[in-house]
Amino acid sequence: MVETAGGGPGDGAAEVLDRPLPDGVRKKVVQIVSDGFGGLTLTELPAQLRQYARFAPNRRAKFAGNAMAAALETDPLFRQRIGEKFREAQPELAGALDSGSPPPAADPLDVAAAAYVLRPAGWVKLVTAAGEEAQRADAERADEESRAELERLREELARAREQTRAETERLRTELDAARKEAESLHRKLRAALSDVKRGEAALRKAQGEIEAVRADGHAQVSAAESETRRLKARLGEAEAALEATRKAAREGRSVEDMRVRLLLDTVLDAAQGLRRELALPPVSVRPAETVDAVEPGRMSPKDIAARALSEHDPAILDQLLALPQAHLVVDGYNVTKTGYPQMPLEKQRLRLLGQLSQLAAQTGAEVTCVFDGAELAAPVLLAPPRGVRVLFSKPGVTADELIRQLVRAEPPGRPVIVASTDREVADGVARAGARPVASAVLLKRLS
Repeated sequence: MVETAGGGPGDGAAEVLDRPLPDGVRKKVVQIVSDGFGGLTLTELPAQLRQYARFAPNRRAKFAGNAMAAALETDPLFRQRIGEKFREAQPELAGALDSGSPPPAADPLDVAAAAYVLRPAGWVKLVTAAGEEAQRADAERADEESRAELERLREELARAREQTRAETERLRTELDAARKEAESLHRKLRAALSDVKRGEAALRKAQGEIEAVRADGHAQVSAAESETRRLKARLGEAEAALEATRKAAREGRSVEDMRVRLLLDTVLDAAQGLRRELALPPVSVRPAETVDAVEPGRMSPKDIAARALSEHDPAILDQLLALPQAHLVVDGYNVTKTGYPQMPLEKQRLRLLGQLSQLAAQTGAEVTCVFDGAELAAPVLLAPPRGVRVLFSKPGVTADELIRQLVRAEPPGRPVIVASTDREVADGVARAGARPVASAVLLKRLS
């Protein structure tokens, strides 16, 4: 602070504060200036403070504190006006300072701030004493806070020690339990290793026994082959003897006839024994059945197509379904939308499946009806009619693709008939060996 001026003779204007204004006193001074600020006109304010004239007291003290403190220190007239406002607001404290006896019960900071503004005689001592008192109060408060913090830290240390002891005890207990569990696991591991070793020994023993059985089997097979060769040799000898017997019979030698018959009986008995020993199955396939040819009464889909019937004649479908093991695959929605498109999908399905059930009962053929699952807004609750397999395509798979999959799943040569007017479906199943039939033909046959 610098030396201040103003005031009458005998006041403290000539006194000089040789140290910075204590922080607590300065805050009080700024509050006094802010409170008296509103009672001055705009012309009575210093130029640097006029921009804060319309601020509220608290906001003015917050944003214009430094400017108000500087103006109070450097402008004696402004300080005198603030002092007059303070005297009007607190006449008792101002009068006590003028008389040189401030109230003992007053806050030292308030007294020092008022003395700094009013500048009575001895105001420097009041400010200095207030600063020292504030420092002592701060020191005592800091000391009290330090003691309280120390006590709190001691209590926390005691609690931490107690928690540490409890945690140590808990960890010690857990460690003992873990040790016991580890010992138990070690014992179980040793027992498991012993079981594994016994199992390996048993496995080696079983493998040895299997090898012995396999060798014994090989030996028996070799013995059987040797016996077969021996019997074949005996059969050759018997045939030679039979031929000799026949020659002797032609010469009329009856004794030789008896010997030949005896030898023949022996050979037959040996052959029967050989059949029982080899366990040969009876012959069920004849060589003529292995030759590939077309038997009478059997016709392929190509033979049916070669007849003189029209492509749209329902009799073609009857002839195809009369083939052995015929399989009719129906493109469901293609047929229903060709015959009765005005009906709802559910009624279309029910009508077609009922007619297909009657057709299956009449012809005895296998019937599969395929519907496109993409047409469905919800899962279908449907009890398939007797004799008809009902399939819906999965998400992402069309009914056409499902029909081609069904055709490819059939063995080559089986009569497969596909009812659809979709040209792409017809061409695809034809390449796969099936016979396409127009939906109109099936509808005529069903009606």
